[in-house]
Amino acid sequence: MARAGLTTERLIRAGAELADEVGFEHVTISALARRFGVKVASLYSHVKSSHDLKTGIALLALEELADRVADALAGRAGRDALAAFAAAYRDYAREHPGRYAAARFRLDPEAAAASAGVRHAQMTRAILRGYDIAEPDQTHAVRMLGSVFHGYVDLEMSGGFSHTAVDPDESWSWIVDSLDSMLRNRTTP
Repeated sequence: MARAGLTTERLIRAGAELADEVGFEHVTISALARRFGVKVASLYSHVKSSHDLKTGIALLALEELADRVADALAGRAGRDALAAFAAAYRDYAREHPGRYAAARFRLDPEAAAASAGVRHAQMTRAILRGYDIAEPDQTHAVRMLGSVFHGYVDLEMSGGFSHTAVDPDESWSWIVDSLDSMLRNRTTP
């Protein structure tokens, strides 16, 4: 019988909190059982494995992040939308580092197709339509923006910019301005 009060949703939320505290890579069924003061076996009626738990945390993080980005984008276009989009990702990563890492967890194709990851791609494409970028360049631009924003956030969070006096916020603005300019002035070869 399942222990009273334990549900899949509660365990996934607790796993997400644990990820923010200790890092997504350290989230296990055992660590979660310790958090609730129960035996590991008590959790298996709610989550099948650590992979199942991590998948749940990834889906939660993708949903939270998509909601945050959608709110940030409402009523915005052009550079304003690009900056809001980028800031939403960066702010989420700063506030929820473990969940942010979880949002990049590799999902199986079925879970990925049903996840909020689809919304992320749709929102990125909506921003790019404002720059009048068509396929296949739109796909290239989606990948570029994801690479730049995620790469910057990863480097910043790992202390990669702590060795210079230049404020990382200044670099962030410079990057967003440069991306906006490049997207506005993009010509097809």
